Amino acid sequence: MTTAPATVRLTQYAHGGGCACKIPPGELEAVVAGLTGAGPADPVTRLVVGLDDGDDAAVVELPGGQGLVLTTDFFTPVVDDAYDFGRIAAANALSDVYAMGGTPVVAVNLLGWPRDVLPAELAAEVLRGGLEVAQQAGCHVGGGHSIDDPEPKYGMAVTGLVDLARLIRNDAAVAGTPLSLTKPLGVGVLNNRMKSTGEVSAEALASMTALNAEASRAALAAGIRAGTDVTGFGLLGHLYKMARASGVTAVVDAAAVPYLAGAREALAAGFVSGGTRRNLDWVRPHADLSAVDEHEGLLLADAQTSGGLLLGGEVPGAPVIGEFVPRQEHVVVVR
Repeated sequence: MTTAPATVRLTQYAHGGGCACKIPPGELEAVVAGLTGAGPADPVTRLVVGLDDGDDAAVVELPGGQGLVLTTDFFTPVVDDAYDFGRIAAANALSDVYAMGGTPVVAVNLLGWPRDVLPAELAAEVLRGGLEVAQQAGCHVGGGHSIDDPEPKYGMAVTGLVDLARLIRNDAAVAGTPLSLTKPLGVGVLNNRMKSTGEVSAEALASMTALNAEASRAALAAGIRAGTDVTGFGLLGHLYKMARASGVTAVVDAAAVPYLAGAREALAAGFVSGGTRRNLDWVRPHADLSAVDEHEGLLLADAQTSGGLLLGGEVPGAPVIGEFVPRQEHVVVVR
């Protein structure tokens, strides 16, 4: 017998939530090690961005200087409301195209649903939320794939276009440039509190459903070529990958990093995901965190879902949270 929609809390049907349920970064790198050199003997076109540095999306070359951007992202519910879950998952999947400086063109749905446990009407609400956000982005939704799954899962595979001369990638950071962040942190601890208590953060919901389209356009207008988005590996994890790939050190001014209202209180109450703790443990050997305490380190490593863009340069309205400098002893320094 299916559960009545009025009584459903989607997060109670999943072991994790949102990007916090990602495979830990160190473990993931071990899984894909050895795959980066593989490729067809006679490729149809050139692979511009692949697995090498764990960038946000793959890019292949098209005629006329354009690139085709391809990405996929899906996860278990990060909120209880089915429609909002769909909106968040779609915004998160589209973000990878924006993080590369691209424009989403078409997406297909990826849906896993426990059909004997949760009603089909809720699955329809998830898909409706995803469709509305894709349409907001000017992106077609052309179908998709679904399976009967013990846990609800939803996301999208997204294809976009990019001007290869203006491609934004995570290995292009240059020493001497500022570091900007386009959305505040704190989604992870607030969502973890919601999963435990049912208390919804309107600010977190608004942040997760906001597209990174405007931030991407602003980055391109500013001539920025280095960037990534902040999702499941947290600010520190994604910044470590970016600085490592670029051969520089990232210096973060902890006092300049913006947070959503209630994030510090949620942290103090103990609503920290295992994914966040794993993020901090992964980065710790490569970072100088001596200027901050453990709580601040956890906030900086907080596993985000549909976070903002982390950019090597300045864009209007986004706080500068640090800078890239020549490679030092540590890849990341928090001051």
